[in-house]
Amino acid sequence: MALTDNKQNIKKVVLAYSGGLDTSAIMPWLKENYDCEVVAFAADVGQGDEELEGLHDKAIASGASECHIVDLKEEFVSDFIYPTITTGAVYEGEYLLGTSMARPVIAKAQVEVARKVGADALSHGCTGKGNDQVRFEGAFAALAPDLQVIAPWREWDMVSREDLLDYLASRDIKTTASATKIYSRDANAWHISHEGGELEDPWCEPSKQVWTMTTDPEDAPDTAERISLTFFEGRLTHVNGIALSPYQALVELNQLAAPHGVGRIDIVENRLVGMKSRGCYETPGGTVLMKAYKALECLVLDKSALKFREQLALEFAHVMYDGRWFTALNDALLASAASFAQLVTGEIVVKLYKGQATVVQRQSPNSLYSEDFATFGADDVYNQSHAEGFIRLFSLSSRIKALKQK
Repeated sequence: MALTDNKQNIKKVVLAYSGGLDTSAIMPWLKENYDCEVVAFAADVGQGDEELEGLHDKAIASGASECHIVDLKEEFVSDFIYPTITTGAVYEGEYLLGTSMARPVIAKAQVEVARKVGADALSHGCTGKGNDQVRFEGAFAALAPDLQVIAPWREWDMVSREDLLDYLASRDIKTTASATKIYSRDANAWHISHEGGELEDPWCEPSKQVWTMTTDPEDAPDTAERISLTFFEGRLTHVNGIALSPYQALVELNQLAAPHGVGRIDIVENRLVGMKSRGCYETPGGTVLMKAYKALECLVLDKSALKFREQLALEFAHVMYDGRWFTALNDALLASAASFAQLVTGEIVVKLYKGQATVVQRQSPNSLYSEDFATFGADDVYNQSHAEGFIRLFSLSSRIKALKQK
């Protein structure tokens, strides 16, 4: 049955509300087309106080009966970012999954608000072209299959920013948006993404106005800075020797790495819905954190364990990107990564310089590195003649094949 056939059954909707142009228009549209009460829900995932300032009053002025702004910053970093780091997941070789990681914690909180206020439907402002509609609705299906989902961009006849602005103007609803907005941005504690404008042409180099979080590497300090990261069983506990909560540690890394221009990428990626899109991402602290974590892994995991973790990373990157957090596969992959993470304890020193984050020192009580064995100098622990027998056995199948061909 189509969603529109159930309009008469919907009395209260919880809308994922940002205060931007789309959700500002969705608020009155829901009331007009579904004749329902609309409760606004906003998630604080570290996008910045300026993004949340005045949001409650704006939601009420736009027609919301209530506005719930939920602080998810620590939960986001501790329960979604840190577990993802243990998998080593990087989508298509570069993207550190900043938008993807935020969606399940936001969707989960939206469902919790819906239960609290007794809503019978959920709504979001995701377009029918993007990944986020899948991520949100996949989470809704797993957490609240009884609640209906309303996706206005798949229902209404508005197709442009101008249409939305005209719609709001006709109802005397104020908005700070304009028809000349250049970029579409999404920010949280982990990163900020940029799409639109000149970025829609993959031949066009991003202008300086695209980037908002990091210093241009060409303008970064001429002196390198070294920072220390301390991990315990896969979780970052200290930055430069100071104990910090997961969120505060990430904030500190962002503040340290951004002035050095660390964490910029410019990619063309494959969206889940089938099309390619071009985006620029800034992930300064996250880039440092991932580099440090992987360097520590290389110190404590043996060859076969690290190989399996790398295979896990490839699979998990797609699980996260595709919005499959609340699935059995996700649980299994995270459990596997957590078993390796138990060994990831130690300290890493990272050098920040002109857009680069380079690991320069590493130590761990679980280190498998032995200078006695690895030295190029004389040693008393490794008999090099033993390698001959190993090589003969390791290459035995190749030798047999060659002999058969004679």
